Parts: sequence; C-alpha cells; structure tokens
Amino acid sequence: MDAKISQFFDSIGSFFAGGDQIPWCDRDIILGCEREVAEAGDSDERKSESIMRLSWALVHSRQPEDVQRGMAMLEASLASNTSSPLQQREKLYLLAVGYYRSGDCSRSRQLVEQCLEIAPDWRQAQTLKKTIEDKIAKDGVIGIGITATAVGLIVGGIAAALARKN
Repeated sequence: MDAKISQFFDSIGSFFAGGDQIPWCDRDIILGCEREVAEAGDSDERKSESIMRLSWALVHSRQPEDVQRGMAMLEASLASNTSSPLQQREKLYLLAVGYYRSGDCSRSRQLVEQCLEIAPDWRQAQTLKKTIEDKIAKDGVIGIGITATAVGLIVGGIAAALARKN
C-alpha cells in the first residue's frame, strides 16, 4: 500500500516538474562552438557544419537569450533555402526545439510536423512531438485546475457573505 501511495505522489511530482528528455547545453560548449565557427575560415562546408553545431548548442541552452539567438540563426538559414531535405529537416527540428524551450508549443508542433512530413519515421521528431503534446495537455489541466479553484473561491465567498447576512 505504501509503495502505491509513494508511486502516486512521485507521478504527481513529475507531472508538475515537467521533465522532458531534451538535453541541455552549457556555456562552455557554446563558447567552443563559437570558436569553431570563427576558425572555420573560407570553407563553406566547414563553416555551415560549425554553424549547425552552434545552432544546436544555442537552442539547447538554459539561457533564453541563447535560445533566441539560435532560433534567429536557424530561421535565417532556412530563409536562404539552399539546403538539402536532410539539412532542412535538421534545421526545422532544431527550430522546433527552440520554440519549445521558449514556450511557444503551437509553433513548435507545426515545425515538428513539417519535419515528420520530410521524414515520417524519424524517432527524434516523434519524441519531440509527444513531448510538446504532453506539455500542452499538462498546461490545459493546470489551467482548468486554476479556473476551478478561482470559481470555488468566488462561490465560497458569496456563500459566506450570504450566511453572514442571514
């Protein structure tokens, strides 16, 4: 019985903690990627690969300004439209991660669905889509709970006022 109660409270804790499986990136890795881009020189292919690694690091950062910077780089890269379908898929996925980290789940879901149009069996995109949908559902449940609590407090306040009046 105690194990079931413990498991119940653990599941509630993980629900509110919002743990996802998307990795985080620290400042040292970002600095290393920035250095790599600076040292790439005139080789377009090497510079493009370095920029992709930097974009990956930035959208996986815990710093919102890094995530925004990575998203801007990816959007600019997608606008040039010179990439292969595989590269486009990668950029769309990373941009979806950036939007997810920024809290824009609807835009993130649109981008991950574009990834899945290019590669329907891509597990990484399927996992991100499930993570996004779980977060949207969780946010909806929390919103309903807050609304129900507010309504309960208002009804309770009205009932208390009426009870004092009588």
